[in-house]
Amino acid sequence: MTAVGAALAVVVVALLASAGGWGDPSARQARRATGGPTSVQPTPAALVGQAPPAPSPGAATVPAPPPDETALPSGSGTGRRIVLDQSAPRVWLVGTGDRVRRTYLGSGSVVDNLHPGTYAVYSRSRWAVGVDDAGVMQYFVRFTKGPAGAAIGFHTIPTKHGVPLQSERQLGTPRSHGCIRQRTDDAIALWDFAPVGTPVVVVA
Repeated sequence: MTAVGAALAVVVVALLASAGGWGDPSARQARRATGGPTSVQPTPAALVGQAPPAPSPGAATVPAPPPDETALPSGSGTGRRIVLDQSAPRVWLVGTGDRVRRTYLGSGSVVDNLHPGTYAVYSRSRWAVGVDDAGVMQYFVRFTKGPAGAAIGFHTIPTKHGVPLQSERQLGTPRSHGCIRQRTDDAIALWDFAPVGTPVVVVA
């Protein structure tokens, strides 16, 4: 081999060694560990564009939020009105533009004597006495009558001989024989809100 050929062979060997083609395997591993040139495996064509794998059946899911119990019921009318949902029972005082001014739990009837529909306030009494001396009540706002002709309306929790017939904690459960019992501050708010003629929408 001539001197020129020998020199070229030395240069080629040096270039291959620096590119990692030849040389000590441990040196190549060291270059990979220190960020030296490494080979990159191409993504298989079959995986390109595929959606990520679906979660397993046992994977945790985020539960849906509970329904808002204070939201106005569907089909409860429009405009300024009182809404009563007997299933709660819950009362809404709804102003213009369907803006809820107040909502709260009451105690409705233990018997089925009030049917869904649209009524109107027809009478109001600051003080009243229940049928058959069923107690004294305040802020009585009447909007319909039961099958026996007794008035049905909104009022405070009745008292008998000064003793409430139920506690405020029991509001939200059926306790009356037709009317809707309320805390005193709620009864005053409805009294101030509902002159004679105010619509009352009852939903089941």
